[in-house]
Amino acid sequence: MSLTEPPARRAVRTAPLIVTALCAGAFALLAVLVTGRGGAPFPLDTDALDWSLGHRSSPAGVTAARAVTASGTGPYPYLCAVVAGLLAGRDPRHRLMAAAGALVFLLAGQAARYGLLAAVARPRPPMADWLTHASGFAFPSGHATTSALAAGLLIWGLVRFGHSAHPGRGSRVIPKWLRRALIALLVCWAVAVGLSRIYLGVHWATDVVGGWLYAATWLGLGASFVPARSHFPAGAAPVSTRRIRRRNDR
Repeated sequence: MSLTEPPARRAVRTAPLIVTALCAGAFALLAVLVTGRGGAPFPLDTDALDWSLGHRSSPAGVTAARAVTASGTGPYPYLCAVVAGLLAGRDPRHRLMAAAGALVFLLAGQAARYGLLAAVARPRPPMADWLTHASGFAFPSGHATTSALAAGLLIWGLVRFGHSAHPGRGSRVIPKWLRRALIALLVCWAVAVGLSRIYLGVHWATDVVGGWLYAATWLGLGASFVPARSHFPAGAAPVSTRRIRRRNDR
């Protein structure tokens, strides 16, 4: 990092690293605590499960929770990754590369998560309390992780789509208010998927929190390695770079 780099540019570079480090530290601490207890639930976990058991009287609510939880698995998150890449690209070739990269990023995150599941080996809540199918270990929650990763990738795609220069379409093809509304909806969707896992009795609350922290860490790592020029419209150079070029032309 250059010492002459503008403060705003430096903040853009370092902010993802700081957030990633905080999320990684919180996830590591939670994983250690869960492992140290042999996977036994925390008071928060039992309280959340007791709450869900006492609020299942509505068949419509259970059906809605099952529908929400189903959206966080299967082909949907991977389709979201592909769409995110297509949104982020500047031209057909770049869109295909971005879609492939987003898909690989999601698959790599899933592979690492499976390793963590096996390492922690936390049991799920009692099967008698389940209202949907589940398999494997509990920490971190797969649905919470996958939906959060998919939402994060789509947010990246929306931001790039809204700020990249697209030939013939101007520099902002999505109104700011609409982009913010879509981002808020994506965040709400990821949160709802995680909460549905607790409501349906297949995950402890700390499994879901762990999934969110893991996803935030993985997304932060991805954001930290995005090339610096991706923060600027296609074909445009940072102000500092343009100044250097003008001095050299003289």
